[in-house]
Amino acid sequence: MTNQSRQSQTIVFLLLPNFSMIAFATAIEPLRLANRHLGRPFYKWRLASEHGGTETASNGCTMAVQTSLADERRFTGPDRPDMVLVCSGIGVEALDTRQVRPWLRQLHTAGITIGGLCTAAWVLADAGLLDGKRCAIHWENLPAFSERFPEANVFADLFEVSDNIYTCAGGTAALDMMFSLIQADHGETVVNRICEQCLADRVRNPHDRQRLPLRARLGVHNTKLLFIIELMEANIDEPLSLVDIAGYVGLSRRQIERLFRTGLGMSPARYYLEIRLDRARHLLLQSQLPIVDVAIACGFVSASHFSKCFREMYGMSPLAARMERDAAQLAAAE
Repeated sequence: MTNQSRQSQTIVFLLLPNFSMIAFATAIEPLRLANRHLGRPFYKWRLASEHGGTETASNGCTMAVQTSLADERRFTGPDRPDMVLVCSGIGVEALDTRQVRPWLRQLHTAGITIGGLCTAAWVLADAGLLDGKRCAIHWENLPAFSERFPEANVFADLFEVSDNIYTCAGGTAALDMMFSLIQADHGETVVNRICEQCLADRVRNPHDRQRLPLRARLGVHNTKLLFIIELMEANIDEPLSLVDIAGYVGLSRRQIERLFRTGLGMSPARYYLEIRLDRARHLLLQSQLPIVDVAIACGFVSASHFSKCFREMYGMSPLAARMERDAAQLAAAE
């Protein structure tokens, strides 16, 4: 049955602990607006969580749900959803999803569309649903995700649709993903009306960038300097020497030093070190990679050198940062 010939479509939002409220809200509201413009309840939805009752978002707000995972497993026939959207947020890598993963695999085998909001690509990948598929995840989680799930083809896009699996980067990217879904069901005219209703100035392309351009993010306008920074960000695991960079951009080492001092107030070596340490910090907090592997992934020749640089930057060792993360996750689970 094609989307256009369906009388209705049921979507289950599976809320996981610390789910992103902005991703959830911008995914569910376009469905309400679509129904309003269609003049009928084409989209129906219900909220679920693993144990039922309520689930708490990362902003502390509590959301009442209609069903538990056990309830959803019992549903058959018309009660079974056409689509399941998993909603997660911060700390997704530490969640216990052992009960969720088999259910997602069962639904996928049955031909039901599966989606992930914000960091939920992590849960889908952990269930084996993203092997060999394109997917999107929030830029902050992308390095750890790539290390943990090399079989998935992850991109820093707003959203990706691969076969019948939808993933988005979270934030307002969920809005654009749902626009894509609604357009496939009802065409561009309906989507444009919804866009006007929610004051979105345009429907963004799935491959639009997640982050602000470097020019806006750093307040830098020199094109040579921007190109050098892009080179650095693309070569974290095997850092380029200043001689290599000079060869790429056609400048002398002294000219590059002057560019960084003028534009960023630091040396190129210091800037390069800071972006590598920032990547390392994300990997420490969002993955279970051994510290020595984090060091290698961020271009450090030894764990001891990495620890020294990390301590100087953040005032604690990599091990202490990870222990602090584990303690916070344990406290949140109690």
